[in-house]
Amino acid sequence: MMNPYKIIISPVMTEKTTAQKAESNTVTFKVHIDASKHDIREAVTRIFKVKVEDVRTIRLKGKPKRMGRFIGRRPHWKKAVVKLAQGEKIPYFEGA
Repeated sequence: MMNPYKIIISPVMTEKTTAQKAESNTVTFKVHIDASKHDIREAVTRIFKVKVEDVRTIRLKGKPKRMGRFIGRRPHWKKAVVKLAQGEKIPYFEGA
């Protein structure tokens, strides 16, 4: 397994993820593109000391972007939706 701090890149805080956190106790992270569900589960457990119930992953394609006449692309990335066990909370997301 990779270093847990290299697997979890950043939290994804949007209106949809905030609503999911409130109603179904799930948090969303931007994760390393090569991380498996098992790696993500272990990383969240080690970093935040919580029990993970389920992990769902989504691979997202980078959007094409233009700078004048030059066309480029933002990088592809991976998102993980982590469902926490009943009664578990990550304190960093409270009050957000």
